[in-house]
Amino acid sequence: MAKYIFVTGGVTSSLGKGIIAASLAKLLQARGFRVTIQKFDPYINVDPGTLNPYEHGECFVTEDGAETDLDLGHYERFLNTPTSQANNVTTGRIYQTVINKEREGAYLGKTVQVVPHITDEIKRRILLLGKDGKHDIVITELGGTVGDIESLPYIEAVRQLQWELDEQDCLVVHLTLIPYLRAAKELKTKPTQHSVKMMSENGVHPDVIVCRTEEPMYNDLKKKIALFCNVTPDAVIEATDMSTIYEVPLEMLREKLDVICMKKLGIPIEKEPDMTKWRAFLDKLKYPKSKVTIGLIGKYVELQDAYKSILESFIHAGAMNECKVVVQNIHSEFLTQENVAEKLRNLDGLLVAPGFGHRGIEGKIVAIQYARENNLPFFGICLGMQMSVVEYARNVIGWTDAHSTEMNPDTAHAVIGLMEEQKKITVKGGTMRLGAYTCELIPGSKAATIYGSTQISERHRHRYEFNSQYLADFEKAGMVPSGRNPESGLVEMVELPDHPFFVGCQFHPELKSTVEAPAPLFVHFIAAAKQYAEDKTNKAKIAEEKIAHQ
Repeated sequence: MAKYIFVTGGVTSSLGKGIIAASLAKLLQARGFRVTIQKFDPYINVDPGTLNPYEHGECFVTEDGAETDLDLGHYERFLNTPTSQANNVTTGRIYQTVINKEREGAYLGKTVQVVPHITDEIKRRILLLGKDGKHDIVITELGGTVGDIESLPYIEAVRQLQWELDEQDCLVVHLTLIPYLRAAKELKTKPTQHSVKMMSENGVHPDVIVCRTEEPMYNDLKKKIALFCNVTPDAVIEATDMSTIYEVPLEMLREKLDVICMKKLGIPIEKEPDMTKWRAFLDKLKYPKSKVTIGLIGKYVELQDAYKSILESFIHAGAMNECKVVVQNIHSEFLTQENVAEKLRNLDGLLVAPGFGHRGIEGKIVAIQYARENNLPFFGICLGMQMSVVEYARNVIGWTDAHSTEMNPDTAHAVIGLMEEQKKITVKGGTMRLGAYTCELIPGSKAATIYGSTQISERHRHRYEFNSQYLADFEKAGMVPSGRNPESGLVEMVELPDHPFFVGCQFHPELKSTVEAPAPLFVHFIAAAKQYAEDKTNKAKIAEEKIAHQ
Protein backbone atom coordinates (compact mmCIF):
# COMPACT_ATOMS: atom_id res chain seq x y z
CA MET A 1 0.00 0.00 0.00
CA ALA A 2 1.43 3.37 -1.01
CA LYS A 3 1.68 6.34 1.35
CA TYR A 4 -0.01 9.61 0.31
CA ILE A 5 1.27 13.17 0.84
CA PHE A 6 -0.92 16.14 -0.08
CA VAL A 7 0.61 19.56 -0.76
CA THR A 8 -1.80 22.50 -0.42
CA GLY A 9 -1.24 26.26 -0.61
CA GLY A 10 -2.61 29.23 1.28
CA VAL A 11 -2.54 33.05 1.43
CA THR A 12 -1.56 33.57 -2.22
CA SER A 13 -0.88 31.72 -5.45
CA SER A 14 2.60 31.21 -7.00
CA LEU A 15 4.26 30.32 -3.70
CA GLY A 16 5.96 27.32 -5.28
CA LYS A 17 3.88 24.29 -4.32
CA GLY A 18 5.27 22.45 -7.35
CA ILE A 19 8.89 23.11 -6.33
CA ILE A 20 8.26 22.08 -2.70
CA ALA A 21 6.45 18.91 -3.87
CA ALA A 22 9.29 18.11 -6.31
CA SER A 23 11.98 18.84 -3.68
CA LEU A 24 10.34 16.57 -1.10
CA ALA A 25 9.94 13.87 -3.76
CA LYS A 26 13.63 14.22 -4.71
CA LEU A 27 14.77 13.77 -1.11
CA LEU A 28 12.55 10.71 -0.63
CA GLN A 29 13.74 9.28 -3.96
CA ALA A 30 17.35 9.88 -2.89
CA ARG A 31 16.61 7.73 0.18
CA GLY A 32 15.66 4.84 -2.11
CA PHE A 33 11.87 5.20 -2.27
CA ARG A 34 9.84 4.95 -5.49
CA VAL A 35 8.06 8.32 -5.64
CA THR A 36 5.68 9.96 -8.10
CA ILE A 37 3.90 13.33 -8.04
CA GLN A 38 0.51 14.30 -9.46
CA LYS A 39 -1.10 17.71 -9.93
CA PHE A 40 -4.81 18.43 -9.48
CA ASP A 41 -5.86 21.69 -11.14
CA PRO A 42 -9.15 23.36 -10.14
CA TYR A 43 -9.93 25.00 -13.51
CA ILE A 44 -12.75 23.65 -15.69
CA ASN A 45 -10.66 23.28 -18.87
CA VAL A 46 -10.23 19.57 -19.58
CA ASP A 47 -6.49 20.21 -20.02
CA PRO A 48 -4.26 23.29 -20.56
CA GLY A 49 -3.71 22.44 -24.24
CA THR A 50 -5.96 25.21 -25.55
CA LEU A 51 -4.92 27.85 -23.00
CA ASN A 52 -2.94 30.90 -24.11
CA PRO A 53 0.61 30.73 -22.62
CA TYR A 54 0.01 34.21 -21.18
CA GLU A 55 -2.90 32.68 -19.26
CA HIS A 56 -1.27 29.60 -17.82
CA GLY A 57 2.35 29.41 -18.95
CA GLU A 58 3.79 26.53 -20.92
CA CYS A 59 1.79 23.42 -21.81
CA PHE A 60 3.91 20.40 -20.86
CA VAL A 61 3.51 17.19 -22.89
CA THR A 62 4.09 13.72 -21.40
CA GLU A 63 5.39 10.56 -23.12
CA ASP A 64 1.84 9.25 -23.60
CA GLY A 65 0.70 12.50 -25.25
CA ALA A 66 -1.13 14.22 -22.40
CA GLU A 67 -1.16 18.05 -22.48
CA THR A 68 -0.54 18.97 -18.86
CA ASP A 69 0.35 21.68 -16.35
CA LEU A 70 3.93 23.03 -16.43
CA ASP A 71 4.52 21.73 -12.86
CA LEU A 72 4.81 18.23 -14.35
CA GLY A 73 7.95 19.53 -16.05
CA HIS A 74 9.41 20.31 -12.61
CA TYR A 75 8.48 16.83 -11.41
CA GLU A 76 10.31 15.19 -14.31
CA ARG A 77 13.33 17.50 -14.13
CA PHE A 78 13.79 16.79 -10.41
CA LEU A 79 13.00 13.06 -10.36
CA ASN A 80 14.38 12.10 -13.79
CA THR A 81 11.35 9.82 -14.29
CA PRO A 82 8.57 10.36 -16.87
CA THR A 83 5.01 11.34 -15.90
CA SER A 84 1.79 10.38 -17.70
CA GLN A 85 -1.87 11.28 -18.23
CA ALA A 86 -2.60 10.04 -14.69
CA ASN A 87 -0.26 12.64 -13.14
CA ASN A 88 -2.40 15.66 -14.09
CA VAL A 89 -6.15 15.94 -13.46
CA THR A 90 -8.39 18.99 -13.86
CA THR A 91 -11.86 19.81 -12.60
CA GLY A 92 -12.95 19.72 -16.25
CA ARG A 93 -11.80 16.11 -16.57
CA ILE A 94 -13.45 15.15 -13.26
CA TYR A 95 -16.82 16.65 -14.25
CA GLN A 96 -16.57 15.24 -17.77
CA THR A 97 -16.13 11.72 -16.33
CA VAL A 98 -19.00 12.10 -13.85
CA ILE A 99 -21.38 13.54 -16.47
CA ASN A 100 -20.52 10.76 -18.94
CA LYS A 101 -21.26 8.19 -16.24
CA GLU A 102 -24.59 9.89 -15.46
CA ARG A 103 -25.57 9.79 -19.15
CA GLU A 104 -24.74 6.08 -19.23
CA GLY A 105 -27.02 5.47 -16.25
CA ALA A 106 -24.20 4.50 -13.88
CA TYR A 107 -25.79 6.25 -10.89
CA LEU A 108 -29.11 4.38 -11.16
CA GLY A 109 -31.35 7.44 -11.07
CA LYS A 110 -29.68 9.08 -8.05
CA THR A 111 -29.25 12.85 -7.84
CA VAL A 112 -25.66 13.56 -8.92
CA GLN A 113 -23.97 15.93 -6.46
CA VAL A 114 -20.56 17.35 -5.59
CA VAL A 115 -20.58 15.11 -2.51
CA PRO A 116 -20.34 12.17 -2.97
CA HIS A 117 -20.06 11.85 -6.78
CA ILE A 118 -17.49 14.55 -7.64
CA THR A 119 -15.44 13.88 -4.49
CA ASP A 120 -15.54 10.12 -5.13
CA GLU A 121 -14.11 10.65 -8.61
CA ILE A 122 -11.40 12.94 -7.17
CA LYS A 123 -10.52 10.27 -4.58
CA ARG A 124 -10.44 7.56 -7.26
CA ARG A 125 -7.98 9.61 -9.31
CA ILE A 126 -5.84 10.41 -6.23
CA LEU A 127 -5.50 6.73 -5.31
CA LEU A 128 -4.97 5.50 -8.89
CA LEU A 129 -1.16 5.82 -8.99
CA GLY A 130 -0.81 4.15 -5.59
CA LYS A 131 -2.59 0.98 -6.69
CA ASP A 132 -0.27 -0.13 -9.51
CA GLY A 133 2.46 -1.36 -7.15
CA LYS A 134 5.08 0.86 -8.82
CA HIS A 135 5.23 3.57 -6.14
CA ASP A 136 5.95 3.63 -2.40
CA ILE A 137 4.88 7.27 -1.99
CA VAL A 138 2.43 9.36 -4.05
CA ILE A 139 2.65 13.15 -3.61
CA THR A 140 -0.45 15.06 -4.74
CA GLU A 141 -0.20 18.80 -5.32
CA LEU A 142 -3.58 20.54 -5.10
CA GLY A 143 -3.61 23.62 -7.35
CA GLY A 144 -5.14 26.93 -6.36
CA THR A 145 -5.30 28.53 -2.92
CA VAL A 146 -7.25 27.32 0.11
CA GLY A 147 -10.44 29.39 0.30
CA ASP A 148 -11.03 29.45 -3.46
CA ILE A 149 -14.48 28.18 -4.46
CA GLU A 150 -12.85 25.94 -7.08
CA SER A 151 -10.63 24.20 -4.50
CA LEU A 152 -13.39 23.17 -2.09
CA PRO A 153 -14.20 19.75 -3.64
CA TYR A 154 -10.50 18.80 -3.50
CA ILE A 155 -10.14 19.83 0.15
CA GLU A 156 -13.30 17.84 0.92
CA ALA A 157 -11.86 14.79 -0.88
CA VAL A 158 -8.67 15.05 1.20
CA ARG A 159 -10.79 15.35 4.39
CA GLN A 160 -12.57 12.11 3.50
CA LEU A 161 -9.30 10.34 2.67
CA GLN A 162 -7.81 11.35 6.01
CA TRP A 163 -10.58 9.30 7.65
CA GLU A 164 -10.58 6.43 5.14
CA LEU A 165 -6.82 5.79 5.07
CA ASP A 166 -4.74 4.64 8.03
CA GLU A 167 -3.36 7.53 10.07
CA GLN A 168 0.23 6.72 9.01
CA ASP A 169 -0.68 6.43 5.31
CA CYS A 170 -1.77 10.05 4.82
CA LEU A 171 -0.07 13.40 5.41
CA VAL A 172 -0.91 17.04 4.58
CA VAL A 173 1.83 19.60 3.89
CA HIS A 174 0.53 23.18 3.77
CA LEU A 175 2.62 25.86 2.03
CA THR A 176 1.97 29.38 3.21
CA LEU A 177 3.47 32.88 3.24
CA ILE A 178 5.17 34.74 6.10
CA PRO A 179 5.30 38.34 4.79
CA TYR A 180 8.00 40.75 5.94
CA LEU A 181 6.77 44.27 6.70
CA ARG A 182 9.72 46.52 6.00
CA ALA A 183 8.25 49.53 7.80
CA ALA A 184 7.86 47.48 10.99
CA LYS A 185 10.96 45.34 10.29
CA GLU A 186 8.91 42.32 11.28
CA LEU A 187 7.77 38.96 9.93
CA LYS A 188 4.01 38.43 10.29
CA THR A 189 2.36 35.07 11.03
CA LYS A 190 -1.28 36.20 10.88
CA PRO A 191 -1.88 35.27 7.19
CA THR A 192 -0.60 31.75 7.95
CA GLN A 193 -2.87 31.47 11.00
CA HIS A 194 -5.90 32.50 8.94
CA SER A 195 -4.99 30.10 6.13
CA VAL A 196 -4.67 27.13 8.50
CA LYS A 197 -7.88 28.17 10.29
CA MET A 198 -9.72 28.19 6.93
CA MET A 199 -8.42 24.69 6.17
CA SER A 200 -9.43 23.48 9.62
CA GLU A 201 -12.96 24.85 9.12
CA ASN A 202 -13.15 22.55 6.08
CA GLY A 203 -12.06 19.60 8.21
CA VAL A 204 -8.44 19.31 7.03
CA HIS A 205 -5.66 19.84 9.57
CA PRO A 206 -2.11 20.28 8.19
CA ASP A 207 0.57 17.99 9.62
CA VAL A 208 3.48 20.09 8.29
CA ILE A 209 3.56 23.82 7.54
CA VAL A 210 6.15 25.12 5.05
CA CYS A 211 6.63 28.89 5.35
CA ARG A 212 7.81 30.90 2.32
CA THR A 213 9.72 33.91 3.60
CA GLU A 214 12.14 36.57 2.37
CA GLU A 215 13.83 36.90 5.77
CA PRO A 216 15.12 34.12 8.08
CA MET A 217 12.63 32.93 10.71
CA TYR A 218 13.70 32.75 14.36
CA ASN A 219 12.71 29.87 16.67
CA ASP A 220 10.15 31.86 18.68
CA LEU A 221 8.27 32.58 15.45
CA LYS A 222 8.21 28.87 14.59
CA LYS A 223 6.92 28.08 18.10
CA LYS A 224 4.19 30.70 17.70
CA ILE A 225 3.05 29.19 14.37
CA ALA A 226 3.14 25.70 15.90
CA LEU A 227 1.03 26.85 18.87
CA PHE A 228 -1.66 28.61 16.83
CA CYS A 229 -1.76 26.06 14.01
CA ASN A 230 -1.79 22.85 16.09
CA VAL A 231 1.46 21.32 14.79
CA THR A 232 4.70 20.39 16.53
CA PRO A 233 7.54 22.99 16.32
CA ASP A 234 9.68 20.63 14.20
CA ALA A 235 6.82 20.51 11.67
CA VAL A 236 7.19 24.25 10.92
CA ILE A 237 9.61 24.42 7.98
CA GLU A 238 11.35 27.58 6.78
CA ALA A 239 11.57 28.05 2.99
CA THR A 240 13.56 31.18 2.22
CA ASP A 241 13.97 32.53 -1.31
CA MET A 242 16.86 30.83 -3.15
CA SER A 243 18.93 31.98 -6.14
CA THR A 244 17.79 28.90 -8.13
CA ILE A 245 14.99 26.36 -7.70
CA TYR A 246 17.62 23.60 -7.76
CA GLU A 247 18.88 24.73 -4.32
CA VAL A 248 15.47 24.09 -2.74
CA PRO A 249 15.92 20.30 -2.21
CA LEU A 250 19.12 20.93 -0.24
CA GLU A 251 17.41 23.70 1.73
CA MET A 252 14.54 21.31 2.56
CA LEU A 253 17.14 18.68 3.54
CA ARG A 254 18.68 21.15 6.01
CA GLU A 255 15.22 21.95 7.38
CA LYS A 256 14.52 18.17 7.66
CA LEU A 257 11.26 18.29 5.69
CA ASP A 258 11.79 14.70 4.55
CA VAL A 259 12.57 13.52 8.10
CA ILE A 260 9.41 15.00 9.67
CA CYS A 261 7.28 13.56 6.84
CA MET A 262 8.82 10.11 7.25
CA LYS A 263 8.28 10.21 11.03
CA LYS A 264 4.61 11.11 10.64
CA LEU A 265 4.15 8.39 7.99
CA GLY A 266 5.81 5.79 10.22
CA ILE A 267 8.67 5.19 7.76
CA PRO A 268 11.95 4.13 9.44
CA ILE A 269 14.87 6.52 8.81
CA GLU A 270 17.72 4.21 7.90
CA LYS A 271 20.12 6.31 5.80
CA GLU A 272 20.82 9.82 4.57
CA PRO A 273 19.65 10.71 1.02
CA ASP A 274 22.29 10.32 -1.70
CA MET A 275 22.44 13.77 -3.30
CA THR A 276 25.95 13.41 -4.80
CA LYS A 277 24.89 13.99 -8.44
CA TRP A 278 22.62 16.87 -7.41
CA ARG A 279 25.42 18.62 -5.51
CA ALA A 280 27.82 18.14 -8.44
CA PHE A 281 25.26 19.74 -10.79
CA LEU A 282 24.79 22.68 -8.39
CA ASP A 283 28.56 23.23 -8.14
CA LYS A 284 28.82 23.50 -11.92
CA LEU A 285 25.75 25.74 -12.03
CA LYS A 286 27.03 28.14 -9.36
CA TYR A 287 30.68 28.28 -10.46
CA PRO A 288 30.75 28.43 -14.30
CA LYS A 289 34.04 28.87 -16.17
CA SER A 290 32.64 30.80 -19.12
CA LYS A 291 29.55 32.67 -20.33
CA VAL A 292 27.41 32.72 -23.48
CA THR A 293 24.51 34.94 -24.53
CA ILE A 294 21.65 33.16 -26.30
CA GLY A 295 18.89 35.03 -28.10
CA LEU A 296 15.47 33.48 -27.48
CA ILE A 297 13.06 34.55 -30.21
CA GLY A 298 9.39 33.93 -29.52
CA LYS A 299 5.89 35.38 -29.25
CA TYR A 300 5.45 35.14 -25.48
CA VAL A 301 8.81 36.41 -24.20
CA GLU A 302 7.14 38.77 -21.69
CA LEU A 303 6.13 35.74 -19.57
CA GLN A 304 9.02 33.48 -18.49
CA ASP A 305 6.71 30.53 -17.75
CA ALA A 306 5.68 30.40 -21.43
CA TYR A 307 9.09 28.89 -22.28
CA LYS A 308 9.80 27.24 -18.92
CA SER A 309 11.19 23.93 -20.22
CA ILE A 310 13.47 25.71 -22.71
CA LEU A 311 14.88 28.00 -20.01
CA GLU A 312 15.45 25.04 -17.66
CA SER A 313 17.11 23.07 -20.49
CA PHE A 314 19.54 25.98 -20.92
CA ILE A 315 20.40 25.68 -17.20
CA HIS A 316 21.01 21.90 -17.51
CA ALA A 317 23.08 22.27 -20.70
CA GLY A 318 24.98 25.24 -19.29
CA ALA A 319 26.00 23.26 -16.19
CA MET A 320 27.07 20.35 -18.43
CA ASN A 321 29.34 22.77 -20.34
CA GLU A 322 30.42 24.57 -17.13
CA CYS A 323 29.06 27.70 -18.77
CA LYS A 324 26.64 30.40 -17.62
CA VAL A 325 23.83 30.81 -20.16
CA VAL A 326 22.45 34.35 -20.31
CA VAL A 327 19.12 34.36 -22.18
CA GLN A 328 18.24 37.54 -24.05
CA ASN A 329 14.55 37.68 -24.94
CA ILE A 330 13.89 39.06 -28.43
CA HIS A 331 10.38 39.78 -29.64
CA SER A 332 10.18 38.73 -33.30
CA GLU A 333 7.50 41.34 -34.10
CA PHE A 334 10.15 44.08 -33.91
CA LEU A 335 12.84 42.41 -36.06
CA THR A 336 13.42 43.69 -39.61
CA GLN A 337 16.14 43.44 -42.27
CA GLU A 338 17.25 46.94 -41.24
CA ASN A 339 17.76 46.27 -37.51
CA VAL A 340 18.52 42.52 -37.34
CA ALA A 341 22.33 42.92 -37.38
CA GLU A 342 22.20 45.46 -34.58
CA LYS A 343 19.80 43.34 -32.48
CA LEU A 344 21.66 40.04 -32.88
CA ARG A 345 25.34 41.03 -33.22
CA ASN A 346 26.15 40.49 -29.50
CA LEU A 347 24.67 36.97 -29.41
CA ASP A 348 26.61 33.70 -29.27
CA GLY A 349 23.63 31.59 -30.36
CA LEU A 350 20.04 31.92 -31.53
CA LEU A 351 17.06 29.77 -30.58
CA VAL A 352 13.74 30.24 -32.36
CA ALA A 353 11.04 28.93 -30.05
CA PRO A 354 7.80 27.01 -30.73
CA GLY A 355 4.49 28.83 -31.16
CA PHE A 356 1.29 29.14 -33.18
CA GLY A 357 -0.15 31.79 -35.49
CA HIS A 358 1.27 34.36 -37.90
CA ARG A 359 2.25 37.13 -35.45
CA GLY A 360 6.01 37.84 -35.59
CA ILE A 361 6.69 35.22 -38.28
CA GLU A 362 8.58 37.51 -40.71
CA GLY A 363 10.87 38.63 -37.89
CA LYS A 364 11.74 35.01 -37.15
CA ILE A 365 12.58 34.38 -40.79
CA VAL A 366 14.83 37.47 -40.89
CA ALA A 367 16.65 36.31 -37.72
CA ILE A 368 17.18 32.80 -39.11
CA GLN A 369 18.62 34.26 -42.32
CA TYR A 370 21.07 36.33 -40.28
CA ALA A 371 22.16 33.27 -38.25
CA ARG A 372 22.62 31.14 -41.39
CA GLU A 373 24.60 33.77 -43.30
CA ASN A 374 26.81 34.79 -40.36
CA ASN A 375 27.60 31.28 -39.02
CA LEU A 376 25.82 32.11 -35.74
CA PRO A 377 24.82 28.83 -33.98
CA PHE A 378 21.12 28.32 -34.67
CA PHE A 379 18.61 25.97 -33.05
CA GLY A 380 14.96 25.87 -34.20
CA ILE A 381 12.28 23.97 -32.28
CA CYS A 382 8.94 23.03 -33.92
CA LEU A 383 7.82 26.35 -35.47
CA GLY A 384 11.50 27.38 -35.33
CA MET A 385 12.42 24.44 -37.59
CA GLN A 386 9.47 25.13 -39.90
CA MET A 387 10.54 28.77 -40.35
CA SER A 388 14.14 27.69 -41.03
CA VAL A 389 12.75 25.58 -43.91
CA VAL A 390 10.72 28.56 -45.18
CA GLU A 391 13.78 30.85 -44.94
CA TYR A 392 15.94 28.37 -46.86
CA ALA A 393 13.28 27.96 -49.55
CA ARG A 394 13.01 31.73 -50.01
CA ASN A 395 16.65 32.82 -49.83
CA VAL A 396 18.62 29.80 -51.07
CA ILE A 397 16.31 27.85 -53.40
CA GLY A 398 14.72 31.09 -54.66
CA TRP A 399 10.99 30.55 -53.98
CA THR A 400 10.31 34.03 -52.62
CA ASP A 401 6.66 33.26 -51.84
CA ALA A 402 7.43 30.01 -49.92
CA HIS A 403 5.54 29.69 -46.64
CA SER A 404 3.61 27.47 -44.27
CA THR A 405 -0.10 26.98 -45.00
CA GLU A 406 -0.70 27.88 -41.34
CA MET A 407 0.20 31.49 -42.20
CA ASN A 408 -0.56 31.59 -45.94
CA PRO A 409 -3.01 28.91 -47.19
CA ASP A 410 -2.65 30.21 -50.80
CA THR A 411 1.15 30.06 -51.15
CA ALA A 412 2.41 28.50 -54.40
CA HIS A 413 5.24 26.77 -52.49
CA ALA A 414 3.72 25.26 -49.34
CA VAL A 415 6.99 23.87 -47.93
CA ILE A 416 5.21 23.41 -44.57
CA GLY A 417 1.69 22.00 -44.63
CA LEU A 418 -1.04 20.51 -42.46
CA MET A 419 -0.53 16.83 -41.70
CA GLU A 420 -2.95 14.61 -43.66
CA GLU A 421 -4.65 13.19 -40.55
CA GLN A 422 -5.16 16.76 -39.25
CA LYS A 423 -7.14 18.00 -42.26
CA LYS A 424 -10.49 16.58 -41.11
CA ILE A 425 -10.13 17.62 -37.46
CA THR A 426 -12.40 20.38 -36.18
CA VAL A 427 -12.04 19.87 -32.39
CA LYS A 428 -8.98 21.73 -31.05
CA GLY A 429 -8.34 20.13 -27.64
CA GLY A 430 -5.94 17.16 -27.53
CA THR A 431 -6.00 16.55 -31.30
CA MET A 432 -2.47 17.52 -32.36
CA ARG A 433 0.33 15.04 -32.95
CA LEU A 434 1.17 14.54 -29.28
CA GLY A 435 3.61 12.49 -27.23
CA ALA A 436 6.65 10.34 -27.97
CA TYR A 437 7.48 9.21 -31.51
CA THR A 438 10.60 7.44 -32.81
CA CYS A 439 12.98 9.17 -35.18
CA GLU A 440 15.68 7.59 -37.35
CA LEU A 441 18.80 9.68 -37.90
CA ILE A 442 21.10 9.53 -40.93
CA PRO A 443 24.39 7.85 -39.94
CA GLY A 444 27.23 10.39 -39.92
CA SER A 445 24.88 13.38 -39.67
CA LYS A 446 25.35 16.08 -37.03
CA ALA A 447 22.12 14.84 -35.38
CA ALA A 448 23.44 11.27 -35.10
CA THR A 449 26.72 12.55 -33.63
CA ILE A 450 24.84 14.68 -31.08
CA TYR A 451 22.66 11.78 -29.90
CA GLY A 452 25.32 9.11 -30.27
CA SER A 453 22.68 6.92 -31.92
CA THR A 454 20.65 6.62 -35.12
CA GLN A 455 17.41 5.71 -33.30
CA ILE A 456 15.87 8.20 -30.86
CA SER A 457 12.48 9.00 -29.30
CA GLU A 458 11.26 12.55 -28.64
CA ARG A 459 7.96 14.24 -27.74
CA HIS A 460 5.81 16.14 -30.22
CA ARG A 461 3.11 18.81 -30.17
CA HIS A 462 2.23 20.09 -33.66
CA ARG A 463 -0.24 19.99 -36.56
CA TYR A 464 2.02 21.12 -39.42
CA GLU A 465 4.95 19.29 -41.05
CA PHE A 466 7.68 19.51 -43.65
CA ASN A 467 6.08 18.95 -47.07
CA SER A 468 7.89 15.87 -48.45
CA GLN A 469 6.98 16.85 -52.05
CA TYR A 470 9.83 19.39 -51.87
CA LEU A 471 12.34 17.08 -50.17
CA ALA A 472 14.52 16.52 -53.28
CA ASP A 473 14.73 20.29 -53.90
CA PHE A 474 16.02 20.93 -50.38
CA GLU A 475 18.53 18.09 -50.53
CA LYS A 476 19.82 19.36 -53.89
CA ALA A 477 20.20 22.87 -52.38
CA GLY A 478 22.24 21.53 -49.42
CA MET A 479 19.76 21.17 -46.53
CA VAL A 480 19.95 17.67 -45.02
CA PRO A 481 16.77 15.99 -43.67
CA SER A 482 18.81 14.24 -40.97
CA GLY A 483 15.90 12.72 -39.01
CA ARG A 484 12.70 11.01 -40.17
CA ASN A 485 9.88 9.09 -38.54
CA PRO A 486 10.19 5.43 -39.66
CA GLU A 487 6.40 4.83 -39.86
CA SER A 488 5.14 7.99 -41.56
CA GLY A 489 8.33 9.15 -43.30
CA LEU A 490 7.80 12.66 -41.86
CA VAL A 491 10.91 14.82 -41.68
CA GLU A 492 11.70 15.35 -37.98
CA MET A 493 15.09 17.12 -38.22
CA VAL A 494 16.96 19.30 -40.70
CA GLU A 495 20.55 20.55 -40.62
CA LEU A 496 23.17 22.39 -42.68
CA PRO A 497 26.42 20.38 -42.78
CA ASP A 498 28.65 23.37 -43.67
CA HIS A 499 27.39 25.53 -40.78
CA PRO A 500 29.00 25.36 -37.28
CA PHE A 501 25.56 24.55 -35.80
CA PHE A 502 22.34 24.92 -37.78
CA VAL A 503 19.79 22.38 -36.55
CA GLY A 504 16.00 22.36 -36.61
CA CYS A 505 13.76 19.73 -35.03
CA GLN A 506 10.00 19.20 -35.33
CA PHE A 507 9.83 17.70 -31.81
CA HIS A 508 10.38 19.33 -28.41
CA PRO A 509 13.69 18.11 -26.89
CA GLU A 510 13.28 20.50 -23.94
CA LEU A 511 10.45 18.32 -22.57
CA LYS A 512 12.84 15.47 -21.74
CA SER A 513 15.75 17.49 -20.34
CA THR A 514 16.46 16.78 -16.66
CA VAL A 515 19.17 17.64 -14.14
CA GLU A 516 20.71 14.15 -14.47
CA ALA A 517 20.10 13.77 -18.23
CA PRO A 518 20.29 17.13 -20.07
CA ALA A 519 18.84 17.17 -23.61
CA PRO A 520 21.70 16.34 -26.06
CA LEU A 521 20.60 18.98 -28.60
CA PHE A 522 20.76 21.71 -25.95
CA VAL A 523 24.14 20.48 -24.65
CA HIS A 524 25.70 20.59 -28.13
CA PHE A 525 24.00 23.89 -29.00
CA ILE A 526 25.53 25.55 -25.91
CA ALA A 527 28.90 23.92 -26.71
CA ALA A 528 28.70 25.46 -30.23
CA ALA A 529 27.75 28.85 -28.76
CA LYS A 530 30.66 28.58 -26.33
CA GLN A 531 33.06 27.89 -29.23
CA TYR A 532 31.56 30.81 -31.19
CA ALA A 533 32.11 33.13 -28.20
CA GLU A 534 35.74 31.97 -27.82
CA ASP A 535 36.43 32.45 -31.54
CA LYS A 536 34.90 35.93 -31.38
CA THR A 537 37.11 36.84 -28.39
CA ASN A 538 40.23 35.50 -30.11
CA LYS A 539 39.48 37.49 -33.29
CA ALA A 540 39.01 40.64 -31.22
CA LYS A 541 42.37 40.07 -29.47
CA ILE A 542 44.17 39.53 -32.77
CA ALA A 543 42.61 42.73 -34.15
CA GLU A 544 43.73 44.67 -31.05
CA GLU A 545 47.25 43.31 -31.32
CA LYS A 546 47.44 44.37 -35.00
CA ILE A 547 46.34 47.89 -34.08
CA ALA A 548 48.89 48.00 -31.24
CA HIS A 549 51.73 46.94 -33.58
CA GLN A 550 50.78 49.62 -36.09
